[in-house]
Amino acid sequence: MTDRQSSPRRIVVLISGNGSNLQALIDAQARNTFPGNIVAVISNRPGAFGLERAQKVGIDAITLDHKEYDSRESFDQALQAGIDAYRPDLVVLAGFMRILTPEFVRHYQGKMLNIHPSLLPKYQGLHTHKRALEAGDTKHGVTVHFVTEELDGGPNIVQAEVPVLHGDTPETLATRVQLQEHLIYPEAVRWYCEERLTMENNSALLDGQKLPSSGIVISNAES
Repeated sequence: MTDRQSSPRRIVVLISGNGSNLQALIDAQARNTFPGNIVAVISNRPGAFGLERAQKVGIDAITLDHKEYDSRESFDQALQAGIDAYRPDLVVLAGFMRILTPEFVRHYQGKMLNIHPSLLPKYQGLHTHKRALEAGDTKHGVTVHFVTEELDGGPNIVQAEVPVLHGDTPETLATRVQLQEHLIYPEAVRWYCEERLTMENNSALLDGQKLPSSGIVISNAES
């Protein structure tokens, strides 16, 4: 291996709000769960609490307010420049509430991950917990996937399922799903940092084996 290959993977995390998944990654890094370092956290919203989480542990915390740009393209160009200044091996979207331009996505093809609170391909977009309840689903969950130009449509890496319980509200369901988010996102980042996880021909591969369309599915019957 070269020095770059043997050194910890450099990770940039993009957020828009509270940053609970960012905190899960920070905690995992502190436990040496994966051979990677979060070198910067960037938020498109000033005052996002996730920035405080980063600052607390000495990670560069940057605000790039999308409202200061006159187009999605100009914002994404500035964001790309800000990310690339840190020479990242991996870009992690952790509650980053922006639809990304195709050019931006292609620039990070195969090295950008997202987490989405549904069992993709179900419920791309917003209000996933409410939609699952309205549909009468018996199970719901969360997916980590590679980012492609299709919104919430890149190849799945891992999913965690939780049962939908009698009397669930979007809030109670979201709470249980979020517990699983904090478990599976650091795991997917670990696989990537260990060079076990790749994307080829619009498919996710783990240890050289193509994953099924759902990714690895973890069922949590009691959650």
